[in-house]
Amino acid sequence: MTYKKWNNIIGWLVFAIATAVYLLTIEPTASWWDCGEFIATSFKLQIGHPPGAPLFMMMGRLFTLFAGNDLTKVAMMVNVMSALASSFSILFLFWSITMLAKKMYSKENVLSATQQIIIFGSAAVGALAYTFSDSFWFSAVEGEVYASSALFTAFVFWAILKWEMVADQKYADKWIVLIAYMMGLSIGVHLLNLLVIPAIAFIYYFKRYKPTTKGIVITSILSVVILGTIQYGIVAGMVKIASKFELLFVNSFGMPFHSGLMFFILFIIAIIAFGLYWTRKNNKYFANLIFLCFTFIFLGYASFAMILIRSNENTPLDENNPDDVFALLSYINREQYGDRPLIYGQCYNAELKEIVEGDPIYKRIDGKYKQVDYKRSYKFDDANCMLFPRMHSSEPQHITAYKNWTDCKDGVKPTFGQNLQFLFSYQINWMYFRYFMWNFAGKQNDVQGHGNIYEGNWISGIKFIDEMRLGSQDNLPNSLKDNKGRNVFYMLPLILGILGMIFHYKKNKNDAWVVMILFFMTGLAIIIYLNQTPYQPRERDYAYAGSFYAFAIWIGLGVAAIVEYISKLLKKNPSAVTAVAVTAACLVLVPGIMAKEGWDDHDRSGKTSARDFAYNYLMSCAPNAVLFTNGDNDTFPLWYLQEVENVRTDVRVANYTLLGGDWHIHQMFLKAYNSNPLPLTLKKEDYNQGSNDYLRFYDRGIKENIELKNVIDFVANPSDKAKLPTQDGTMVHYLPTSFFKITLDSARLVNNKTVDLKRYRPLKELTWELKKGALYKHEFMLYDFIGTNNFKRPVYFASSQSVEDILPLGGSFKLEGFASRLIPAVPIKQKIADNVNTDVMYENMVNVFRWGNLNKVGVYVDPESFRMAMMTRSVFARLANALIYEGKYKKAIKAIDKCMEVFPPKLIPLDMYSLPLAEAYYRCGESKKANDMVNELANIAKTELEFCLPSLKTKYRNDAYSRVEENMAILQNITEITKNNNQPELNKRYTQMFNEFAGMIQQ
Repeated sequence: MTYKKWNNIIGWLVFAIATAVYLLTIEPTASWWDCGEFIATSFKLQIGHPPGAPLFMMMGRLFTLFAGNDLTKVAMMVNVMSALASSFSILFLFWSITMLAKKMYSKENVLSATQQIIIFGSAAVGALAYTFSDSFWFSAVEGEVYASSALFTAFVFWAILKWEMVADQKYADKWIVLIAYMMGLSIGVHLLNLLVIPAIAFIYYFKRYKPTTKGIVITSILSVVILGTIQYGIVAGMVKIASKFELLFVNSFGMPFHSGLMFFILFIIAIIAFGLYWTRKNNKYFANLIFLCFTFIFLGYASFAMILIRSNENTPLDENNPDDVFALLSYINREQYGDRPLIYGQCYNAELKEIVEGDPIYKRIDGKYKQVDYKRSYKFDDANCMLFPRMHSSEPQHITAYKNWTDCKDGVKPTFGQNLQFLFSYQINWMYFRYFMWNFAGKQNDVQGHGNIYEGNWISGIKFIDEMRLGSQDNLPNSLKDNKGRNVFYMLPLILGILGMIFHYKKNKNDAWVVMILFFMTGLAIIIYLNQTPYQPRERDYAYAGSFYAFAIWIGLGVAAIVEYISKLLKKNPSAVTAVAVTAACLVLVPGIMAKEGWDDHDRSGKTSARDFAYNYLMSCAPNAVLFTNGDNDTFPLWYLQEVENVRTDVRVANYTLLGGDWHIHQMFLKAYNSNPLPLTLKKEDYNQGSNDYLRFYDRGIKENIELKNVIDFVANPSDKAKLPTQDGTMVHYLPTSFFKITLDSARLVNNKTVDLKRYRPLKELTWELKKGALYKHEFMLYDFIGTNNFKRPVYFASSQSVEDILPLGGSFKLEGFASRLIPAVPIKQKIADNVNTDVMYENMVNVFRWGNLNKVGVYVDPESFRMAMMTRSVFARLANALIYEGKYKKAIKAIDKCMEVFPPKLIPLDMYSLPLAEAYYRCGESKKANDMVNELANIAKTELEFCLPSLKTKYRNDAYSRVEENMAILQNITEITKNNNQPELNKRYTQMFNEFAGMIQQ
């Protein structure tokens, strides 16, 4: 067979392997974080979070059709889309490596059998290594944008290599036009694909021109200009220009909304048509090519029309409500996430000097665009500003972290050297190099790390290297040794990749530099651009998978390097036997080991925890309830269940944090499925952006509690008599009191089943004092709902702690499962638990809720599921102790048994939060079960202490101390529990153990 046929056959074989791997390990339903939102918005073509992914949603919608009438399979089909996108990325990676390798062996397209084996072996090893790389595999099995984005990256890099092969032929530049179209389309998935542009520019330059220093500099500048032109000139710039047309046509010409936008689109089409005609007529080939590329980028980018069209339909999920060009511009620019300095700006201790008014913010009001606010920028004192600021956040936890990562001192401006110290120690080393080593050296565990040596580091499995970095790795405690995220590659992929990089540079410098540019732009360049702060909410390795893609090319070329090095040692030409042997060895030692080590923590095939925990939140609620959530993981999976599987659509999920945005408040005014609009008093002009963003308390000397509804009406009063002047003379609303009450209708509370008279006695009024000096919009909107609703609809909170500072109502929050219900009542007798509604909660926790298959052997308990399991154990403990307080011991035992059944200690290790469960067992007379838990916990603490205590005398003592302190607390609590529950033998044993370890610490 010819080279071309072998290239196709082996490429498709590698594709089949990757496809099988990803389909076998995909999650069967929605995953944590953004996946639930993306699947929900794809299924009904709704609007997700900025900057939007319209093409992803349209492709996702196509895949959801294959689920048929089984709504539970919708999420899996979107996950299948990610799996196929990823395996096609592997296919294009294979073909890219064969093209790069082939150029090193033949310029006349004549290849020996040995050379073909080397080329195909290199491509197979590189492609399969990337198949099993940690970060890429993670994205390949869930419904997120990164797998689809990776496909665009792989395709355009392969396409420019194809162009290079045929560049001297007629019509070869059709590949350039195709690349432009794919670039335009990729914007509708993620902007990461644009980072391939510099690599494409250099391939074009090296093919068309003889390289010179001047030419390389010019190409570098041009590539950055092209990148910036697309990102800022086309993606955001065209929408900004369209907004000027829209403002002119609507406000000045009196035409309907969107008329200016439509004229602008027609204007652009006219320019494109004229440009294509004129350049073709006058034989301006290069200018015509530029117009063609712009045309196809514009066509691809047009997927964002879906965002505008669907937002105007007011879909139930309509994040940021980008229903006109002004809102769309803000949406695309991700303005809700704020900004960070890049070239010049403030340090963390800079003093804010001035808030500068920027562009106006418009809303559609009475047929016109009216300014409701303005964008703000912040000017800081120059004394505490610097070039290239890295430590810029003034949040207290970030400032603490800056000092931990550098040698900054309190009250002193960080030096430029300390600024760079943070760049290299945290942003580059911790937030990039660590992830790089996860993929090609090994991974310590899957616990998110913030700098601690025990959590989330890279590890190699080579003893002296790991001990030099992390201290002794002998006698690891089970929490580290048995963690499925512990993957040991012995640095073999890294070594092979370095060999391939060196070999590539020696054989073809130009191509090696192209791959290096791709590696840099999709890795370190992102680090510099993002300027990340410490304590990211999740690990961010998925964002740098393009960089790992580039390194996988060198892993593949490492096979060719080893064949040549061995041949030189043998003083022979490379032979087919050597090539086959090296390929086989590399397949086993690199992708083989990576697959073996990574399978258990990437196999999500049996896990349904994100969906099931979301189900538990919804099922915690009474009919027609309003549930206030807080973050991504207690919101997005719930949206998925309601939008896709039609679960509990009577419950209105309101994200408490997002209520600071007028768009989310607006959604609350609309009916959604079986959920009626929320009862709210404020009108649109009262909550629009720029209105009541921050309500200050002004002491009017009112000491008695004022009806909350009256305060809401006061804030909603448009009269200047209900306002105060600011320094610039603007009249603003304010809070006239900090003492509030809600007068209650006892009969209604009983009739609508808010209060169960068998357990509670309704209160006549709720009273509280606001200790804060002001309320942000989302806080006051909660007040508006609570006051206006007056318990007509059930009110639940995913976390009552999130509102304690504005609703300090103590016992009025009754836990009924995963959510606490606000019930203005007190127990009718002493032996009824105040904060737990045991009747409802027992039924939910024991008989209704689902648990994600986390009790099944082989199901991966990912970090987020593990955290949820820990939280749920605490919830079970609260239920059990409330049941014991009420004398319901059999139910308490059954509840704890249920907890042990769904979260078995062998699969989900016990921790400090499990101690209340052991104590509850003792109180119920189940001493054996309690003793088993106590012994297990003590053994965990013992192995942890024996591992960590030696580190107290090393440079890692701070990291070790926090772990030592936690496990000493476990032992101390065990001694108290066993003493209080008449277990003298255990008490003696663990008191002695505690004292021995305490003595070792003091030494």
